[in-house]
Amino acid sequence: MLNSYFIEDHVRKALEEDIGFGDITTDYLTNEEDRMACELNSRVEGILCGTNVFKTVFKILSDEVNVTFYKKDGDIINKGDKIADIEGPARWVLMGERLALNYIQRMSGIATETNKYQKAIGEYKAKIVDTRKTTPLFRAFEKYSVKIGGGSLHRFNLSDCAMIKDNHIKYAGSLTKAVEKLREHISHAHKIEVECDTIEQVKEAVAVGADIIMLDNMSLDTMKECVKLINGKAIVEASGNVHLNTVHDIASTGVDIISSSAIVAKAPTLDLGLDCKN
Repeated sequence: MLNSYFIEDHVRKALEEDIGFGDITTDYLTNEEDRMACELNSRVEGILCGTNVFKTVFKILSDEVNVTFYKKDGDIINKGDKIADIEGPARWVLMGERLALNYIQRMSGIATETNKYQKAIGEYKAKIVDTRKTTPLFRAFEKYSVKIGGGSLHRFNLSDCAMIKDNHIKYAGSLTKAVEKLREHISHAHKIEVECDTIEQVKEAVAVGADIIMLDNMSLDTMKECVKLINGKAIVEASGNVHLNTVHDIASTGVDIISSSAIVAKAPTLDLGLDCKN
């Protein structure tokens, strides 16, 4: 979950960036007594996400702006749905409009894209998860959106899990050496994941007792063979060439996890609009 203090800190910085030394359009077009009523409406179907962040934008600008949502995070919204009413001083409604929309459109877009991938997996046990290919300083919002969309989360940052990739293996001298050296230093609470792109590496990862084995850019037949070889001795993750039209076939190989940067990096923003009623 996103904590309120984290949201408020992020939104304050975003408002500073957006407003700068003042909104020279709104400041000179509105008076302090002017009020405004708007509706947040959906132009398309999708999964709603980011309602608290949307509210926080206006809360920080003015306590007099009232935002009433009729949907909650995770709800399916359809084209033409009224999602919320916004009413308050015109100056603050106009000033916060774009930023509030930026948050909720981006987060809803990620939730919607994630939901498509998880649904495409269908009858198989695999879970779609995100990666660290996220927007700098926006990761918490993106990962929250993945969760709301029905996906699962990979490590949040570099301190969550020891993940050995090809360059780590080359630097350490071998996969086995990399795992053994890490075991000397990391906490018992941390897992070790190894990225493998050959069956030989998978065999080595099993032998050294890796907790998670990532099958990187392998063919479906090779993945099936690796799943049988691992035989429950480690969590099996598939990565590479994961698209909406391939995720079902990848899941059919028996892997536990399918990681994809596409659910975040390539998710389109969801088309929501703030429409003035007066």
